[in-house]
Amino acid sequence: MAHDFPLFGDPSSDPHGPGRHTREAVLAAVEARLLTTFGEPSGRAAVTFLGTDRIEVLRFGPDAEGLVRYATLGMAATPMADPTAVVADPVRGPRAELVLTVRGGRDDVLRTLATFAATPQVEGLVVAPGGSLDLGSPLWAGAPFTSVLAAEPGGLVPDLELDEPADPVRFLPLLPMTPNEVGWKRVHGGAALEELWLRHGTDLRDPQRRAVPLD
Repeated sequence: MAHDFPLFGDPSSDPHGPGRHTREAVLAAVEARLLTTFGEPSGRAAVTFLGTDRIEVLRFGPDAEGLVRYATLGMAATPMADPTAVVADPVRGPRAELVLTVRGGRDDVLRTLATFAATPQVEGLVVAPGGSLDLGSPLWAGAPFTSVLAAEPGGLVPDLELDEPADPVRFLPLLPMTPNEVGWKRVHGGAALEELWLRHGTDLRDPQRRAVPLD
C-alpha cells in the first residue's frame, strides 16, 4: 500500500540517524557495558514469553568473594511507556536492565528475572528505583523471598548513555525482600527499608538471610 508518511518505528524516520536506536544496536551496547563491568559471562539463558520479545539473563561469577551476578539483557531494547500515554514513544522514555547479586548463586532465578524484565511489555509497568516487583512465589527454590526492591542505579554498573533523544539505560540492582519486609515497605517506603537494612548491617546478598527486625 502506498503512503506518504513514515511507518511507526521505521528507522528511516529517525532524524538522528537510522539504526541508532534499533533493538540490536541498543542491546549490543548494553551487553558491552555488562562485559566491561563484570567480565565474560559464565552462563546465559533466554526466555520468550507469549507476546513479548526475547529476554536473556547473563550470569557472571562467582568472583573471589563467591558472589554471582545475574543481569537481564532485553528489557532496555525499547523504552518503558507511561501506561497513561495515548501513543508510546518508540525512542524516548526510561530504559532499564535488572541486576541481582547472590552469594553462591541460584541459577533457578533466571526465569524469575526474565519474568520481571518482561513486566513493562506485559503489564505496561515502568520499573523505577524505589518500586517493587512481586513474583507471588519464591524467587528461587527454597528462597525466603517473593519480591524485590529496585534500588538506585549507578553504583554497580554505570548508566549507559544512548544517542539523543533516547534516555540512558539504567542498571537497577534488585534487593530481595521477605513478605514481612514487603508489608513494612508498603507503609514506610523503599528508602526507609533500605535505611533499616543498613542500620542492621543486613547482607542483602545472602540467599537465606532472615527478615530484618521491624520493631
